[in-house]
Amino acid sequence: MTTQTLRIAIVDDHPMVAEGIQSILESYDDVEVVGTLTGGRAVIEQLETLNPDVILMDLNMPDLGGLSATEIVLEQRPGTRIVILSMHDSPEYISSALNHGAMGYLLKDVPTDEIKLAIDTVMRGERYLCTGAQGSLTPKEGGARETLTGREQTILLQLAQGQSNKEVALTLDISVRTVETHRKNIKRKLGISSTAGLTRYALEHGVLQGTGT
Repeated sequence: MTTQTLRIAIVDDHPMVAEGIQSILESYDDVEVVGTLTGGRAVIEQLETLNPDVILMDLNMPDLGGLSATEIVLEQRPGTRIVILSMHDSPEYISSALNHGAMGYLLKDVPTDEIKLAIDTVMRGERYLCTGAQGSLTPKEGGARETLTGREQTILLQLAQGQSNKEVALTLDISVRTVETHRKNIKRKLGISSTAGLTRYALEHGVLQGTGT
């Protein structure tokens, strides 16, 4: 049986880090590193050409940060798996990365074989947090809801104003499928199953204030 070759892009503004990860990954027969890029904007511009299965994404980059780049990548290619590579182990960074759509979070000091483990895990559709990230991400008392990303808040506002998926897609210049994905994520994060429930949430939390409706 032929093993599928995994196409991996590495995005980090420190060339030595990117080259080190590349050399690790290229030791595996089922991995092809299709590109090492120095910023979020570069990976977005080359997304169609590179066609990566997984992107290893640094958080802090000068031109476009990893969180914003993650959100844009997933709007353009929802099936892409993104694993954040970071020095930061604070719960705020980790939660924010996961809320923006990342499926994995690795600290840069993890053992080399853990990078491959993370890639294999997210390719199965499962979330992967390295041990250091798991330890700092303790569940909050009362089971707090996940926060919405900026784009999700925008879409929630438009849905609450009665716009259809197609109308939202036209307004934001994204595909209807992308709107549907965001809508599903919003409902999951807020624990709401109906459009009426989304509208009620928007009213109760002041999302519709100041919109002139």
